[in-house]
This record gives sequence, structure tokens and C-alpha cells, in this order.
Amino acid sequence: MSDKAAAKQRFINVFDGLVEELKEILISYKMPQEAIDWFVRNLDYNTPGGKLNRGLSVVDTYAILNNTTADKLSDEEYKKVAILGWAIELLQAYFLVADDMMDQSKTRRGQPCWYLVEGVNNIAINDSFMLEGAIYVLLKKHFRQDSYYVDLLDLFHEVTFQTELGQLLDLVTADEEVVDLDKFSLAKHSFIVIFKTAYYSFYLPVALSMYMSGISSEEDLKQVRGILIPLGEYFQIQDDYLDCFGTPEQIGKIGTDIKDNKCSWVVNQALLHASPEQRKLLDENYGKKDDVSEQKCKDLFNEMGISKIYHEYEESIVAKLKEQIEQIDESRGLKKEVLYAFLAKVYKRSK
Repeated sequence: MSDKAAAKQRFINVFDGLVEELKEILISYKMPQEAIDWFVRNLDYNTPGGKLNRGLSVVDTYAILNNTTADKLSDEEYKKVAILGWAIELLQAYFLVADDMMDQSKTRRGQPCWYLVEGVNNIAINDSFMLEGAIYVLLKKHFRQDSYYVDLLDLFHEVTFQTELGQLLDLVTADEEVVDLDKFSLAKHSFIVIFKTAYYSFYLPVALSMYMSGISSEEDLKQVRGILIPLGEYFQIQDDYLDCFGTPEQIGKIGTDIKDNKCSWVVNQALLHASPEQRKLLDENYGKKDDVSEQKCKDLFNEMGISKIYHEYEESIVAKLKEQIEQIDESRGLKKEVLYAFLAKVYKRSK
């Protein structure tokens, strides 16, 4: 087993233990067996799939901040930091179960969306709440005695609300029934991706590992936010770009942003540079569910040189982020290496 696979397996083993802990709590409430089985199935179906990047990065960041590597952490210390990683994965699962219903998506991580599993339907709404509730049950059980317990709660509540604000703007801007490109703008796109993705995917993992490492000054959290939020925005812009220009083999799915009328970075760049004729073509074809309209949009994006604009953006944002990382004050225990590790995961990725 490769080091990467072994690290992932160790992380997943912690999850199996947490499912048992949650099950015990339901048993202590004298919950009927059928409901316990349902909750366990919900946890297993929705939480451990995917790449687990967010959860694993809590462990990796904690190790860097404590001058060690994840495999050198004692089982007790590893379990504690891994629980914070799984708390983010539960938050992600909560968002995705709900998001798939709002978007009427069909598949997620190569399997049917939870609400489409036989017998689930609208029960998935309550199931999403239970995934969120599990976060706080686990935090209370394992961190109640720690001085930073309230900081963890505050952080999860704040980031959850920020993500929901991003989702709200995304939903009201990109209505699949009524296509209105006048609603789009790069400023809106920026708000959506920062609030919907950057806070919980980039800032949250690092802030959690900082709290557990005793690095909790507002100055340090601010330094980290100042880099990870633009990095998260860059990650999502890259995602938008790959959705349109990447191949399905490359990104592991068929891009649907054009057909779904998404307020993506690509269409916003096109709107910014479009001639009246090009704008008319976009108005007539963007957000339509057919392949011909989608291809017309893609051809237009190619003709407009969106690819070149993207690559110029990528180089300039990466240069700027490196410059910012170099200016980090490490005097209170924060390490530049944490931020370079995140940048390395994003720069020029192809999936």
C-alpha cells in the first residue's frame, strides 16, 4: 500500500469508530433499531466517499504546525485531529445531500444522489440535518474539556452560515428555468465562490488545526484568511475552467455548467469581452439543455481566447499568493509551509 493510500486508510478507520460512537448515543436514547440502521446507512453512504481532501488536510496541517508528519502522531493525538477532519467531511456531506436536492442532480461521486436511493426521497432533508448534528455531538464528546472548544463551535457555525449565503446567491443568480445573463457579474461570481467554497474548503481545515495547535491569535487567523480565501477563489475559477475546457477523462465527470446556466468564471469573462453579436449568441444558447447550444457556447469561448485569459490569470494569482506567503510572520508558530502545501495542491491541477 502506498503512503498516500495508507494515510487515507488510517483516516477512514477513525470514521468507522465515530459511526460506532454515534450509534451508541442513539442506543442510549432508546432509539428503535430501524432508525439507528437508517442513520448509520446515511452516514456511510454520504460521508466517506470522494477524495477526502478537506479532512486529510486538517491532519497534514496539524502535523506541519507541530514539526512532525501525520504517520508519526500517536494514535490518541491522531484520532483527535482526525475527528476535526471528519467534522469537515460531515459538513460537506450535509451540504451535498441538500445541494443535490436543490439542483435535482442525479449522481454524486459515481453513485445515485442520496434522495434518489429507493425509499429515501424527502427524508433526505432530515438526513442532511442529522449529518450536521453529528458534527456537534462529536465535538462535544471529544473537545468539551479543551480551552478552544468554543472557538471550534464558533468557527463551524460561522463557516456554515457563510457557505449557505454563497449557496443562496448561487441559487438566485443561476435560475435554471429563467436564463438572464444580466444577473451575472464577476463580482457576484467572486462572492459566490468565496462564500460557497473557499471558507469551508480552504480556511476551515487550517483554522481548525491552528486552534488544536494553540495558534489562535486574530493576527494569525487573519494572515491565513488573507491567503486561503483568494486561493480558494482560484481553485473554483480553475474548476469552472476545467468544467468547460477539460475532458471528462481528465476531470472525472461531464461538465454541465453551460447547460445548468451556472454563473461561472468562464461565461463572466465572455460577457466582459463580448461584442453585441457574441452577446446575442450567448443569450440565445447559454443555459439551454441541448448539445448544439452548448457547443455553440464552447466554440465562442474558444474564439474569444478565454483559455489564454485563464492562463494569464493563473500565473498572476500564483505569483501574488507566493509573494504573500513569503511575508507571513512565523513568530507565533504559524508556518509558511502550510500555505505552500495548499498552493501546491491547486496549482496547475487537472482534476
